[in-house]
Amino acid sequence: MKVLVSACLLGENCKYNGKNNRNEAVLRFVEDKEVISICPELLTGLGAPRTPVELSGGRVVDREGKDRDALYRKGVEMALEQIKDMYIDLAILQSRSPTCGVRQIYDGTFTGRKIDGMGIFARELKERGIPLMDAEECEG
Repeated sequence: MKVLVSACLLGENCKYNGKNNRNEAVLRFVEDKEVISICPELLTGLGAPRTPVELSGGRVVDREGKDRDALYRKGVEMALEQIKDMYIDLAILQSRSPTCGVRQIYDGTFTGRKIDGMGIFARELKERGIPLMDAEECEG
């Protein structure tokens, strides 16, 4: 089984704050599977740490209100290019991320409020027929 996994869940320090979201439940789930690690946000070239972003009105904006949509969508395009010739059985993505959120995202106000929705990478994967799993689903 080939599983695409948000790199931060595997312990890569690629979050906006320079840290990771290492998830032991995800690591246990994929230990006997072929894993493809990916971070569309890191592919933007901004590195880590970087200014946090959220989705607001369907667009990626940073905490200062600067529109980062084109840059983050370019990162998603680059991620999709990396996996274009692969058959992927499942993608396990980071909860609430503006790129990888599967069921919820932050509302764009940078107040921690969550709303139903998908990140821009998750949406692209879904449109390509790749089954998605929120990282928190591995824990329960």
